[in-house]
Amino acid sequence: MVLIGALLAPLLLGACATRPPKDYSAFQRARPASILVLPPLNESPDIKATPAVWAAVTRPLAEAGYYVVPVTLTDETFKQNGVTTSYDAQQIPADRLRQFFGADAALYLTVREYGSSYHVVVSETAVRVNAKLVDLRDGALLWEGTARASSAEQQQQSQGIIGLLVTALVNQIIGSATDAAYNYAAMANARLIGGPEGVLYGPRSPRSGQPPVQPH
Repeated sequence: MVLIGALLAPLLLGACATRPPKDYSAFQRARPASILVLPPLNESPDIKATPAVWAAVTRPLAEAGYYVVPVTLTDETFKQNGVTTSYDAQQIPADRLRQFFGADAALYLTVREYGSSYHVVVSETAVRVNAKLVDLRDGALLWEGTARASSAEQQQQSQGIIGLLVTALVNQIIGSATDAAYNYAAMANARLIGGPEGVLYGPRSPRSGQPPVQPH
């Protein structure tokens, strides 16, 4: 019995490590060229989450080969039409967004996590973002994804207890004085859009229509 278990273990581990490829068929058929980014919903306790994540998503989309409706133009258009919250903006029907902005698709973002958390000897600043891309021409879901970036990825776990306490204290002071999560918002968005399961390359990219490299 032990021998059978030993033989099966590598097979089970291999099965767990293999992920099915992401389905890009709807995305490939739609071939959007322009994207409207709606103001993100914020499920974190930090009010800075929405503007930080919203401002940081344009660059990776543009680098992927898409025309992105400027966030300032989007924000001003919503305000002039009485839309003042992210929730209200994300409730607008796809055909109305298409009529107002002329974009092929809209990116709906939700901030699940934003900011710093402190414990006795550990501190972490993290941002987690969920997204879905919807075709404004017919309302079809083209793609969805999630990404997270955290300061814990760069912290050294080999420090002694004194070092951990000092690091946590310093991070708490910095986090209180600045928006420490802002840089991680940019990292999370870069992973979301350009990571292994990110969006297809757009028409302005030399790799137009191609998916990102799939994880193994």
